[in-house]
Amino acid sequence: MKTRLKAAGGGLAALTLAGSMAIQTVGGFEGLRLYAYRDVVGIWTACYGETKDIKPGMKFSKATCDNMLVDSLIVHEQGMRACLKAPDALPIETYVAGLSLTYNVGVGTFCRSTAAHKLNAGDIRGACDSLTMFNKAGGRVVGGLVKRRAQEKALCLKAVA
Repeated sequence: MKTRLKAAGGGLAALTLAGSMAIQTVGGFEGLRLYAYRDVVGIWTACYGETKDIKPGMKFSKATCDNMLVDSLIVHEQGMRACLKAPDALPIETYVAGLSLTYNVGVGTFCRSTAAHKLNAGDIRGACDSLTMFNKAGGRVVGGLVKRRAQEKALCLKAVA
């Protein structure tokens, strides 16, 4: 399993620059809640936006949430990598912006997205510009997603001349 997030055989201490950047980016966007809550569309969520197997009344430690985030980022990274022709050729900022989108919208949605198609065509600027299309939850524009996508786009474009 190839990853740009962690060095081989290590835990949190083995994070690469991309891994640290992904945790800071996604963790910052998602925010940290140590208990289960309903998100803006009513889905049970906890920690850094984790939804898998979350039930009402659940509580977590920060260490558990941090580990869940790393594990979830790697799962999402593997899905993202599978639909990109040359993921390791992408600039680190573009890679992390794509991973942030993938974490938020899911692997299937990312893989079908204009962003993925443009990255596969070598059009990084076009891919970065397309990130802002993902600004809705439950069919309505959400201010937090508008802000998140603008910041992801800015990160994505950092390496584009």
